[in-house]
Formats: sequence, C-alpha cells, structure tokens
Amino acid sequence: MPFSHHSHSGQFCPGHAKDNLEEIIQLAISKKFHTFCLTEHMPRHEEDFYPEEIEAGDTESSHVANEAAYFAEATRLRTKYAGQINILIGFEIDWIRPGSRQLIEESLSRHPFEFFMGSVHHTLTVPIDYDRPLYEKARTLAGGTDELLFEAYFDEQLDMLKQVKPVVVGHFDLIRLKSDDPDRSFQQYPRVWEKILRNLDYVAGYGGLLEVNSAALRKGMKEPYPNGEICQEFLARGGRFCLSDDSHGLEQVGLNFHRVVPFLEQVGVSKLHYLGLGEDGGDDDAPVDARFPRTQIKEVSLEEVKKMSFWG
Repeated sequence: MPFSHHSHSGQFCPGHAKDNLEEIIQLAISKKFHTFCLTEHMPRHEEDFYPEEIEAGDTESSHVANEAAYFAEATRLRTKYAGQINILIGFEIDWIRPGSRQLIEESLSRHPFEFFMGSVHHTLTVPIDYDRPLYEKARTLAGGTDELLFEAYFDEQLDMLKQVKPVVVGHFDLIRLKSDDPDRSFQQYPRVWEKILRNLDYVAGYGGLLEVNSAALRKGMKEPYPNGEICQEFLARGGRFCLSDDSHGLEQVGLNFHRVVPFLEQVGVSKLHYLGLGEDGGDDDAPVDARFPRTQIKEVSLEEVKKMSFWG
C-alpha cells in the first residue's frame, strides 16, 4: 500500500533495525509512497533495555539524546523532500508498566510530535516478541499457558489504551508471534476473546485506528496483524484501519503489501484511513487529538488505493 504508519531505521534504532533514515525515505519515494510515517522507539528506563542495548553501553540519557537527533533529522528530511512524499513525525511507545505513561509524556513535552504508535511489546514487564526464551519466561510468570499469557497481554493493552488513547494502535495481536500456534483462532479461548472484543470496543469508542501491519507476513504468519477475525469484529464496530509495513530497513519498505490487498478484501474492508497534516485550526478535517492539533485522519477507498501509482 502507498501508506505506512510505522517504520524504523538503523540510524536511530541500532541493533533493532538497519540502514540510514534518508535512504529509507528515498526508497519510499522511489516506490511512490503517498505517506510515510516515522516512528522510532521512545526512550525507556535502563531496567527495560534489550541485550544489544546493554552490550552497547546505552543509558537513559543516551536514549533521550538519540530521540532529539531523530526528531531533528526527521524534520530536516521532511523539508528536503517536501512535494515528493508526505512525512509525519511520530514515535512508537513501549507500554511496560503504569510508569510508562510518564516517559510518553516526557517525549511529547520535548518535541512537537504529530502522533504516536500505541504498542505493547512486554507482558508482565518481559519482552514477548524478542525471542522464544523470553516469551516462555513471560508465559511462566502468567501461569504457564499461552491462554493465560494472552489474557495478561490484552489486560495490559487495555491499560495502555485507557491511559494514553493512541491515535494508532500498533500490531494489536502481537502476542501471537512467539506462541505455540501463531495462526490459531483466538476464539478457542473464550476469556481471551472476550478481552479482545472489550479492547476493540474501547478503541472504536475513542476513534483510534488499528494498523493492518504486514510485518506478520514476513515473520511467517498467514495473516497480518491483526488477524482476520479481529479485523471483522473491529469493522462491525465501525472501526477504522490504516496500513503499515513496520519496516526495519530498506528491504522491508512496502514488503508484502501485495498480499495485504486480498486480505482486506476478504475480511470486508472497503475504506482505509491515513494520517495527514493541516494547518492549526484548519477546517478541512477535524484534528484527531488535542495533543496533535495539525494531525488529521483522511479516508480513501480501497478501490482508489488499488489504482495508485505505487502498484506500477
């Protein structure tokens, strides 16, 4: 799809992603993207650093400095490539515990970001998408089964949703990635399914977008995040979807978007949404969130998207 609301670069997410941010934007332009959102990770407390960050000698202050360098470079690149591609500057949150809210608010106070991606990568403070051993550690803490870990994940996700109401909700069902059967139906676990529906009600209620994230496909799953049954339930609630490649380098920009279109058609999505920028107080579209006065949600039909030059 010629839109992505979720991306990372090796320049500002070393060890987790690859390649230079400007090269990534240049590639998105060459692929005729309409909108490409930048969402490097927010700073975290040292107790939550990943192994490669510890090995590199990262500190909380170095993460804050990295955030400042990212925002400055993203602003420069948007100016440089204005007229060739629409760029929004945001960040991806890491909701780990209630104290994460303070870190999010600190990021928002330091720089005039235009949105953030609301994501959960930890359950019971343990990373659940990093590798299988850490997933198993989280599962043990939850009580020893995927079902119990799924319940804990969606409860923590609801806490995140209520606390910060993200404009875009990232990889809604990420918890399935390292599980025993990532493609199984969540409905086999009635308590888990009830929590999923509860969370979808909440997102639809405040007007948030769910990203359809193609990264699940490159990681071997049959359907994007969120899976088809979740998309259908969100659609039934009047929910709105945006699109993301969740790219972590040049080779993943736009990857597997050709597989997303038939998926969207199969689950019944006929309209897509994307973020745009207007003037402060502009009348063309209402702002999405008082925290982001210029950020607006635009609508486009799937049929229109299929005709865009990206596919050429």
